[in-house]
Amino acid sequence: MEPIMEIENVANAIRWQADHAANNGAPCTGRVVRAQLALLDGASAVGRALAHWPGRPLEDALPLRLAGGHHFLSLTGADARLGAVYRGEVTDQAEVDALVYAVTRDHDAALLPWLDGPPQTNEAGRSASIMAALLWLSPRLGPRFEMNELGASAGVNTMMERFHFDLGGATAGPADSPMQIRPEWKGPPPQQAPVEIVAIEGCDRAPVSLADPEQALRLKAYVWAEVTERIARIDAAIALAQARPPRLVQMDAADFVDQRLAAQQADDTTRVVYHSIVWQYLPGETRARIEAAMAAAGARADARRRLAWVKLETNRETFRHELRLRYWPGGGEETLLGTAHAHGAWVEWFGA
Repeated sequence: MEPIMEIENVANAIRWQADHAANNGAPCTGRVVRAQLALLDGASAVGRALAHWPGRPLEDALPLRLAGGHHFLSLTGADARLGAVYRGEVTDQAEVDALVYAVTRDHDAALLPWLDGPPQTNEAGRSASIMAALLWLSPRLGPRFEMNELGASAGVNTMMERFHFDLGGATAGPADSPMQIRPEWKGPPPQQAPVEIVAIEGCDRAPVSLADPEQALRLKAYVWAEVTERIARIDAAIALAQARPPRLVQMDAADFVDQRLAAQQADDTTRVVYHSIVWQYLPGETRARIEAAMAAAGARADARRRLAWVKLETNRETFRHELRLRYWPGGGEETLLGTAHAHGAWVEWFGA
């Protein structure tokens, strides 16, 4: 069986992505994605670009790129026709195909640029896994963490020190936060432990500003329309960012890692490099640079200035999203702490 991320046939990739959405609580979005099959005849510039995609369509998240464009048209009111599909009022696939075909034809030029880059699904729900890892690390390394996020997009999870978490009963963060992260928890809860985030910042090659209404709406367009809890989380993130923007820099991930590892580190802290559903989008050379930099910095870490690498990333063979970490000194071998839903709806915890 062909590994999922290595699927090269665009039609098969569209079918897989449609099924994946439907099986993850978004059947309406799944129908809109499946309707991309009707575009492959090449009657539009978008359809031709899909049909002749030069890369691996799932690795490039191709179906989700266009899905974001279609949702954006609906959110902005530029074209209301897909609203009935997103609300679940139109479910017949042939009708959905016809609507998507017509909307794409009528907005061909506006939709084409949505294929230029991967979706920025800046999902606050993924921070549940990152915080669970900090709860696991706290008894081992101490409670003080300096957080550095790679591929931070709009910096939603570069504000996680302002979120409130309930992780199977273990809690962290301000109780009155507008961002309440409470995933379905499978397995025992993490150990309740103090977590103090003393500093937090992130990088992205093309950061999104949540202070800009159009950019914020574009980010929201990548959220599956009918998953209302995710819509609520992105709205809460926009409110938090407008109150105090996250610290974001526009920078290559490997350059950012080099810069952060070279920076002065406060005494008695753990410097954490973290990322979620980002690694697959980084070029191989960038990944290799980061791995080498982390290994070298790990060798220099000591009991007062510690280092950890926390990642929630896709296993390319199983398509399960795995929470893994390494820490220095003492835990340089990678530990699998759990698995999680791609958008944070649930976490299955192994860490105990």
